[in-house]
Amino acid sequence: MSQSANKMSVLQLTILTAVNMMGSGIIMLPSKLAQVGALSIISWLVTAVGSMALAYVFAKCGMYSKKGGGMGGYAEYSFGKAGNFLANYTYGVSLIFANTAIAISAVGYALGFLGTTLDPVMTCAATVFTLWLATVLNFGGAKYTGQVSSVTVWGVIIPCIGLALVGWFWFSPDLYSANWNIHNLGFGEAAINAITMTLWAFLGMESACANADAVDNPETNVPKAVLGGTLMAAACYIVSTNIIFGIVPAESLVSSSAPFGLVFAHMFGPTVGKIIMGLMVLSCFGSLLGWQFTIANVFKAGADEGYFPAFLKKITSHGAPILGMVAITAIQSIFSLMTISPSLNEQFETLVNLAVITNIMPYLLCMAAVVVIMKAVGHTGSELSTTKFVALVASIYSLYACYASGFEAMTYGAIVTFLGWTLYGMVSDRFDLEKAKADNEAIIRAKRG
Repeated sequence: MSQSANKMSVLQLTILTAVNMMGSGIIMLPSKLAQVGALSIISWLVTAVGSMALAYVFAKCGMYSKKGGGMGGYAEYSFGKAGNFLANYTYGVSLIFANTAIAISAVGYALGFLGTTLDPVMTCAATVFTLWLATVLNFGGAKYTGQVSSVTVWGVIIPCIGLALVGWFWFSPDLYSANWNIHNLGFGEAAINAITMTLWAFLGMESACANADAVDNPETNVPKAVLGGTLMAAACYIVSTNIIFGIVPAESLVSSSAPFGLVFAHMFGPTVGKIIMGLMVLSCFGSLLGWQFTIANVFKAGADEGYFPAFLKKITSHGAPILGMVAITAIQSIFSLMTISPSLNEQFETLVNLAVITNIMPYLLCMAAVVVIMKAVGHTGSELSTTKFVALVASIYSLYACYASGFEAMTYGAIVTFLGWTLYGMVSDRFDLEKAKADNEAIIRAKRG
């Protein structure tokens, strides 16, 4: 079988990028945004601008970078091997947090679909089982994962499009107005309170970059997948969540672990609500499937560069890094045991905050590196000026998102990042030793001369 036959098409990569965002990002979002109210649309607008700025710069990085390895390869242009390591490391850690949160979402919706509840220990066991099932199903390789994602994404597209088309018949302007600002927050405070969750909804735009080695013609197809997937997700998010605020009271949304099921049950009855819950479970699991493959590729890229253990870069004839996926899922299982909580929503929100903070680090590194990437291939003038401005906007937004995540998440995220510097120091002799020796010899010669 040819190597190209095992790779995704641009359409599959676009869908994988969209499902990585939509498949899990939106299904719990109405419950979280209901804590603020419909005023959270401010966060949507801020996040949509920031996310499109990030997506635009990622597209430029994908078009002009000649290095492999996704975001780590981009960061290396400006920050050397240390930047490459830190981007891969922090991104990989963020996905460990994020994938666990996605599995929790799938379990939460599945419990709603089945009409049952579990104690915290059994919920944890169900989460671990879900993670391992997604890992095993990824053993078929990139092409198989892309095909599965192409199907499961409809589990979230159907409810979102359904709301956009027919939800207006149940939409009440008076209820939307009542849900507008349930806690009488100021505009700025409302944006801060919701921005972490809206940014969480867009995490995944970079997954096309992380899977660059798994697609044909990445220089052309990665930018298309980044922008196409982000636009698709943004449209679904903003329209569907705002319609919901005109159909169901915010207090009902806040307490729901399956908000889309609640809305459709209100519109069409309990049976349709159950069906929507089932579709959301399918979509969330498809998202987890895609993310598990993505995280394995992130650590594989780091192992290819010599940052992580060599076994992480081993792949099967189908292009699946099975050993890496098994090791990563084992770590996720331990992490799931460490974060058992009586409340799925509380556990989900904690993991989301940690995922957002650690995910922003590679974003910032890539935004800073795009100038060097473009100049290295001779793209200057107005295109470079525009990209620099957009990268600055994206960086300011990313820093604001860090601030909005709260000091607890910032503290833990900083500890994770500082640990990364220590870990790089333990392997940096593979990359920096010869240069350090040469620098020392040059200094000695200069002193003698």
